[in-house]
Amino acid sequence: MAHKKMILDLDTGIDDALALAYAVADPNVDLIGIISSYGNTLVTTAAQNSLNLLHLLGADNVPVFIGESHSSTTDHFDVMPISQAIHGKNGVGDVLLATSPQKVSAQSGVDFLIEAAHQYQDELIFIPTGPLTNLTAAIKKDPDVAHLIGNTTLMGGALTVPGNVTPFTEANIHQDPEAADFAFTHQENLTMVGLDVTLRTLLTKKETAAWRLLGTTAGEKYADLMDFYIDAYDKLNIDKKGAALHDPLAVAVGIDPSYVTTISLAMRVTYDKESGDYGRTIGDKSRLLEPTTTKAAVLVDTPRFVNDFQNLMLNILNTTQK
Repeated sequence: MAHKKMILDLDTGIDDALALAYAVADPNVDLIGIISSYGNTLVTTAAQNSLNLLHLLGADNVPVFIGESHSSTTDHFDVMPISQAIHGKNGVGDVLLATSPQKVSAQSGVDFLIEAAHQYQDELIFIPTGPLTNLTAAIKKDPDVAHLIGNTTLMGGALTVPGNVTPFTEANIHQDPEAADFAFTHQENLTMVGLDVTLRTLLTKKETAAWRLLGTTAGEKYADLMDFYIDAYDKLNIDKKGAALHDPLAVAVGIDPSYVTTISLAMRVTYDKESGDYGRTIGDKSRLLEPTTTKAAVLVDTPRFVNDFQNLMLNILNTTQK
């Protein structure tokens, strides 16, 4: 059994589905649970998508928990039209998946994270690929979480490249900048895997064609949802060379940090609505001289990661039922 335990925090859209498959496939970690979030879709839809994908991959033993349903500063959440254009109305490219026989766990996602932090401590890898609302809620409920989790690797932010919502704001951070700032300034052992590196990792229909050739249901379904994503990137003029492997790169870096080059930087997230400086991930000038365990990824070994990702996907998609 793998030494490290992993929890995914997913707003389960298409790249989250890839991250989920990567975590199931990698023998170096045990995926012990998934917390659902809002973002690409509603929190309840995200949870059901995760359950259905786990079922597709033969991993019904992994529990799914419901996280926070909206940001820390609002009382509801509506899916943005652009999110539906990229991920489909159901979050997974409008691909129909068989309904999992499993149900979401009764325990809240925040309480599950707190419990796991205390149980596994340094052995726990936490990967949030949506807004940081669940992590911040856990820290505020139990401040020990901030230093108990051994490795928090998030997908979000943009330090050296423009954002994808505003000129400097990335989508996950934009969902809840206040919670993101709290997490960045409190959570220890935090690594940001942002657009700086994820935009350099592209998948094309050449790779998804290989998934189809496996002749498995999982291979076909994953190829369908990823092709939807690639087509959306093309139609929306995001990138015509392929679609970025945002969330699976965060999982990979959480397991093996050598995929990326990082800089150590105490960071914060701006949230001044009045000035418009809202949702920017930036160095915290008040802490620049203080020791920090926060890192930002700025370079990635693209050929190595994309090759390793494809090999893991071919393996997991081929081991499911025909």
